[in-house]
Amino acid sequence: MLNLPHSAWRTLVSPEVYGVLFEEATEPPFTSPLNQEKRGGTFVCAACLLPLFQSSAKFDSGTGWPSFFQPIDGRIGQKRDFKLLLPRTEYHCARCGGHQGHVFNDGPAPTGKRYCNNGLALRFVPDDEPLPPLRMPS
Repeated sequence: MLNLPHSAWRTLVSPEVYGVLFEEATEPPFTSPLNQEKRGGTFVCAACLLPLFQSSAKFDSGTGWPSFFQPIDGRIGQKRDFKLLLPRTEYHCARCGGHQGHVFNDGPAPTGKRYCNNGLALRFVPDDEPLPPLRMPS
């Protein structure tokens, strides 16, 4: 992971995106256009642009947030979240540390996992466009 303070990313993203990625806010359900995204492509971290998920791992969980059954290998880190009564597993971008969402054990085959992602924490890159270069704060 990059050894940068979260505040270094503030100038690269909107205040709403910063709140989700670096203050661990949660966007309201059913507000992200990425819920309806059906094209082939790659979902990248909204801060550093690291590819995190392929569209082939996306599914409609009915929860109101973009959901995936599997991340790209090595692209996310996890930690326990005790903000609610029951502990949850939070996951974040392995490069910049930006909070993406929570993982649950109620997803479809083949993994049984549901990576419930904040849409604001992602950008979608269609298959017919090149992936953007990784970025760093200046």
